[in-house]
Amino acid sequence: MRVILAEDSTLLREGLVRLLAEEGHDVVAAVGNAVELLAATARHRPDIVVTDVRMPPDFDDDGLRAALRIRDEFPGTAVLVLSQYVENRYATELITNVSGGVGYLLKDRVAQVDEFLDALDRVAAGGTAFDPEVVRRLLTRTSHANPVETLSQREQQVLRLMAEGLTNASISGSLHISQSAVEKHINAIFDKLGLTGSTGLSRRVVAVVKYLGS
Repeated sequence: MRVILAEDSTLLREGLVRLLAEEGHDVVAAVGNAVELLAATARHRPDIVVTDVRMPPDFDDDGLRAALRIRDEFPGTAVLVLSQYVENRYATELITNVSGGVGYLLKDRVAQVDEFLDALDRVAAGGTAFDPEVVRRLLTRTSHANPVETLSQREQQVLRLMAEGLTNASISGSLHISQSAVEKHINAIFDKLGLTGSTGLSRRVVAVVKYLGS
């Protein structure tokens, strides 16, 4: 996997470079600001970009705005945001404007190396990975007129775990229900969100997008 890292903390950036290299990934560039991130992405066209939110030049949401540009200009490049913060406005725009290949983790997740690497692989393969706290914050912000209000409590629990990137088997284990029950809940979710017809996008991804962006 070809990776670009964007992180203004030299210590964390070098630690991630070493970790990914040890896992056999090719870190084609490691940069410290959003301007260099955009230039490196245009030059290398990586499989995935891992970026912080707040970094130079403005030390605001430069990394997240760069991620939006990358998803718009280089749709074949996946984006995994790794931050201490949940920036509601741009995070919602990033998540709701794509069908997959995107993730948003809080930096505490890096301490759990296996989970971080699993999220990296899943996002690079076109899937999604969202930290539970990111999902909670975005849902709190967008709770009014949310179409998921038509879902039962259990269906909302299942959809929340889907939004975090869990598979049916993982949802089954987390909720202590059978996989067939999970599948029934997911089908009910699709029905209630109007995703019963054929679509070129994964209904699972569309359901998550509706959940986060409605």
